[in-house]
Amino acid sequence: MTENTNDSQNNNSQIEEDLQQNGAAGSLDDRIGELESQLAEAQAAVLYVKADGENIRRRALDDIEKARKFALEKFSNELLAVKDSLDAALLIETTDVQSYKDGVKLTSNQLASVFDKFHIVEINPIGEKFDPNKHQAISMLENSGEPNTVTSVLQKGYTLNERVLRPALVMVAK
Repeated sequence: MTENTNDSQNNNSQIEEDLQQNGAAGSLDDRIGELESQLAEAQAAVLYVKADGENIRRRALDDIEKARKFALEKFSNELLAVKDSLDAALLIETTDVQSYKDGVKLTSNQLASVFDKFHIVEINPIGEKFDPNKHQAISMLENSGEPNTVTSVLQKGYTLNERVLRPALVMVAK
């Protein structure tokens, strides 16, 4: 082992002597300086990339947080018109049943418009085959209809972009 170390030291001294004799000692120092400056540049570039990556990550987290906070902003603004219609109906003192009925119909149309705008679709499956992904059976009825068919809907269901928000509560033929 010591022979290898001695051989290595002898080789290094021989290289240094050769370089000095050939006038390359100055160029060796120049080369070391050049490599040190390249190392410093590489370290600075790594730090810059690391800081830039951290800034991108932080901005992305901020964007995600804002998206969570304000995801329902457009939907909420559309619902405000429906709320205003309901409040206006409650302020009217002298009305008859027909005017209330007309007001409720207009408000229902406003709400249906909001649902259309945001892709909320009603599930009203009367006469369809029972689908456990879209329907929730409350009971089964003896019926002359086709077995496993929805005979009545107790509560309509809704989907949002084809994903079930609430299944329809139904009665199914036995």
